[in-house]
Formats: sequence, C-alpha cells, structure tokens
Amino acid sequence: MAATRVITAASATTSCFLAKRAFVLPAKRSCGGGALCFSRRAFVLKSKRPFSCSAIYNPQVKVKDEGQPETLDYRVFFLDGSGKKVSPWHDIPLTLGDGVFNFIVEIPKESKAKMEVATDEDFTPIKQDTKKGKLRYYPYNINWNYGLLPQTWEDPSQANAEVEGAFGDNDPVDVVEIGETQRKIGEVLKIKPLAALAMIDEGELDWKIVAISLDDPKAHLVNDVDDVEKHFPGTLTAIRDWFRDYKIPDGKPANRFGLGDKPANKEYALKIIHETNESWAKLVKRSVDAGDLSLF
Repeated sequence: MAATRVITAASATTSCFLAKRAFVLPAKRSCGGGALCFSRRAFVLKSKRPFSCSAIYNPQVKVKDEGQPETLDYRVFFLDGSGKKVSPWHDIPLTLGDGVFNFIVEIPKESKAKMEVATDEDFTPIKQDTKKGKLRYYPYNINWNYGLLPQTWEDPSQANAEVEGAFGDNDPVDVVEIGETQRKIGEVLKIKPLAALAMIDEGELDWKIVAISLDDPKAHLVNDVDDVEKHFPGTLTAIRDWFRDYKIPDGKPANRFGLGDKPANKEYALKIIHETNESWAKLVKRSVDAGDLSLF
C-alpha cells in the first residue's frame, strides 16, 4: 500500500514554477551586498505544461511512498494540496528571499541507501539509485543530511573556467546540511548556504553547497564559511574527505576538488546557486536540449 506523509514546504512570494503555476526567472545581479535578485518574467511555451503567472505557492506538500523501501520499484512522489503529483525538482520554489532557500532531503544523515531525484522520470520522484540493475548503497553512512536545491541544474554543455574547465554533471545542485537532526526522505527544509565545494567526479563538476537548516539550534551562529569552522570544527574537512573517498572501496579513484581543494565562502555559494538557477530556467524554457531529462 502507498503511504502518504504530509510535510510543510516554506511558502514563497517570488518563485519559479513549471506547471499550471507561476514562475519567476532570475534576472538582475545588482542587489548590493552579494544578494540575489529576481524579477518577474512570463514565458509562453508550446508544451504540455505551459508557464503562467501567479505568486502564491501552496505550503502544504504531501509525500507519497509507492512500493517498499530498498526495492527497485520504490518511489517517493510529491503531491500538491489537491493531491496532484508535482515535481520536487521543478515545482518547489528555490528562493524564499533574504538568502534563504528550499532544500529537499534525499538521503537522511546516518544512512547509506543512495537515494536521488529521478531526473528522467515524470514528476521526478525520489528513488534509490541503481547500477547494472542493482540498488546502490554508499560503503558507509553519510554523516549529514543530503539532497538538492530545486530549480537548479548543472549544465553539461557549460565548462567552468574557474574549476579546471569541468562541465556540469546534468543534475540539480547538491546540498550537505550540517544540522544536528536526522531528517526524512522528501522533507523540505528552509536553509541558508554557508560554503561551496567544487567536487570533480570523473571529470564532471558536481557542486556541494554546505548549508544549515534555519531551525537548527546553531543556525544563528553560522553565516559564512569561517563560522562553520568555528562552531562545527572539522566538519568542512570531513565533508570534503567523505566525498573524496567514498568510491575508493568500489575500486574507483578518489574524487578531486577544484578551487585549491578548499571550500569557497557564502558569497561564492550564492553565485553558484544563481548561475545554476539560470541554467535551470534555460532548460525548462527549452533553450537548451533537455535530452532524457523530464521537465514534468
């Protein structure tokens, strides 16, 4: 039987949607103080899911489990208030203003089933990744909540000159949330970015945004990369080392990191979020080839 859980996503007054809902595309960068700015623009597409304008997003999101966990058929779907399926990647807004963003949990901390949004399936549910028809697991638990920023995309056709000319990995941007609470698959959290790590995985650029949920007891103490080292000593190194080494037990080489093997600061993380949101906007406008990606 399918189980339905109700979670609360933060409401948004300016956001970007792909469906019979509104969207707002990123436009200006000149907000001062490194802040992100967004202005409303309407686009009309000849597609099954046209764009339209509205500024309200239903904060109640239901998460429906279909199948049994740790099976090939298991899926976690997202439903809106009317019970219709929506995409966690495309339909949940990225930005909430004031440097706060929505984050969707794919993998709870202290677990090792490799869960991910199925970017090539309709409504992009969360599923367990597979390789050669078998379910994938990390060799050991991940020590932080892990997931994605909605409405972002690392464009595989774009080389990043600042990170060894590496091309995007064709996925939404990953988030490593360092708070103390173990979250649930499909939970939507309000987070603030603190740092960014430029992981290079088999030649592809795979950004890791280090962030903290606003409801964490230490959230008020950390606002940038230096604060993480002060209040979560050793965490940034541990995150880098974990993602560098997790493929080694499977006989693969270690991953590498650009930007001098060091975490970039919050301002740089915000730049990455802005740029990948712009790339996502081009994707859903079909300005670039979507390939096998689902835009539903």
